[in-house]
Amino acid sequence: ANSGFYDGTKFHRVIKDFVVQGGDPYSKGGEHAKGPVGTGGPGYKIDCETKGNPHTHQVGALSMAHAGKNTGGSQFFIVLNEQNTKHLNGVHTVFGKVIEGVDVVPKISQNDTVSKARVSSGAGAK
Repeated sequence: ANSGFYDGTKFHRVIKDFVVQGGDPYSKGGEHAKGPVGTGGPGYKIDCETKGNPHTHQVGALSMAHAGKNTGGSQFFIVLNEQNTKHLNGVHTVFGKVIEGVDVVPKISQNDTVSKARVSSGAGAK
């Protein structure tokens, strides 16, 4: 994220009271559009890290989107409603949470663009 990989990507999947999903490099368009939006990734796969992961899908949680076990890449989703995402616990890896702009997350619309995404490991990023 700190290298600018996510900058210019779009939120391509927005489901009210569930999740907003982004991170597909194909959503940048132009030379990045190498396939249908929603199918792109970084060119490698990430294994699921659900076993022993104490984090749950709470509002604002960042979680790895995938098309099946151990198929994650760059796509992620942000939880909008904890009650509607309980079934994702133990299936999708929660790896972070929104710590700034939490009030903006529910206002995200489909095709809104990520202007700048950065990762923080300091206070508040628990």
